[in-house]
Amino acid sequence: MDTLPDQLIWEILRRLTKTADRNSVSLTCKRFYELENEQRLSLRVGCGLNPANKALNILCNRFPNLMRVEILYSEWMSKLGKQLDDHGLLALSNNCPSLTDLTFSYCTFITDAGIGYLAACSKLSSLKLNFTPRITGCGILSVVVGCKNLKALHLIRCLNVSSAEWLAYLGKLENIEYLSIKNCRAIGEGDLVKLGFSWQKLKQLKFDVDANYRYMKLYDRIAVDKWNKQLVPCDNMTELSLVNCIIRPGRGLACVLDKCLHLEKIHLDMCVGLRDNDIVRLSRTSKGLQSFSLRMPSDFSMLLMSNRITLTDESLKGLAENCRKLDTIKISFSDGEFPSFSSFTLDGILYLIRSCPVRELTLNQVCSFNDDGMEALRLAHCLETLELVRCQEITDDGLQLVAHFPRLSVLRLSKCLGVTDDGFKPLVGLGKLDLLAVEDCPQVSERGLHRAAKTLSYKLDLSWMY
Repeated sequence: MDTLPDQLIWEILRRLTKTADRNSVSLTCKRFYELENEQRLSLRVGCGLNPANKALNILCNRFPNLMRVEILYSEWMSKLGKQLDDHGLLALSNNCPSLTDLTFSYCTFITDAGIGYLAACSKLSSLKLNFTPRITGCGILSVVVGCKNLKALHLIRCLNVSSAEWLAYLGKLENIEYLSIKNCRAIGEGDLVKLGFSWQKLKQLKFDVDANYRYMKLYDRIAVDKWNKQLVPCDNMTELSLVNCIIRPGRGLACVLDKCLHLEKIHLDMCVGLRDNDIVRLSRTSKGLQSFSLRMPSDFSMLLMSNRITLTDESLKGLAENCRKLDTIKISFSDGEFPSFSSFTLDGILYLIRSCPVRELTLNQVCSFNDDGMEALRLAHCLETLELVRCQEITDDGLQLVAHFPRLSVLRLSKCLGVTDDGFKPLVGLGKLDLLAVEDCPQVSERGLHRAAKTLSYKLDLSWMY
């Protein structure tokens, strides 16, 4: 072992991806142990730390070159010992000068004081907080002020983080490229105007509003005025995801949709107030769009708006005529007690599919899609993956046409009442499909899928019907 070159040992260690394997190898000889300590760049710990602060301090001293650290307490219970607290974060910031990526999940003992210690991590570029209830906007501000290289910030269910000064400070730095805010009830759509000129640097935005607090800031007139006065440049935005947001003309995130010149992926989930004009203008600006995902809100949600506006085939026509690179389409209608309302017709959906090189198509509760639609998909020469969920107009006649789809290799069916084992017979022994997944279809048996694809997945749970 002593004669092996360091480069060879590093290559051996690099190929060991499991932490348990790396730990085992490091115990085989002193040289492996020392080189493993130098090379270990990432660490993922949680409930096994006991006592937490002391154990983390030892690990940080052992691995001085750590760049990525994830601390996860999702399965923590009080009998497992005390969680990591602010003193542990102090040890982390003191002993890991190369730290660039840090994640805290379900760390309920960490406060603003502990997060403040991270300001000393000058190389920190990515911070993710998932359910850290004691952290407020003051703690986030201390990190933003101290970590000038911060490019990615993810806040998930941080219930006490308000928008306050930290968003405005991010706007002044103009460094942020990836911003994800999910279910942080004290932050609304209007608050994002504080990002100012940072919109020009932002590459990815994911903004999910807590559905229970969707209308908290519906009448925030000050935010509306700021959006109207400021032109928001989004030249570098490539991915945009909005969930439970209010989309209204001249306010909030409606001002962003038609200013993304290089958008590649967009996901609009339960966004109330979305209009045909919004989608058409988006398609004209983002001609390089590759992925379009839409989930329509329920009819009940529409009634809460002063004007009931729905999407029609005009939206699909705009996408078809302007976005010639669109290869992933996902259209879904909301489930639950209140049905979704949409004027999408079969003709509109098929026009979009025929006009674009669609490789992946997902339709969820699209009542207008039937066996005629399946017939039309025989001409979709690029289609490789098809997923149908609760499409009750599909019968065995339509399903049997799958055998004639030119390039289809993956088929997923879920909660489709109209299909039986007979629909899969043309696929048996054909060797066409690489993957066939059938879930919760009451008239389909596992035996009926035998030899219908190279890889089969079958689940049956009919509780959704009752």
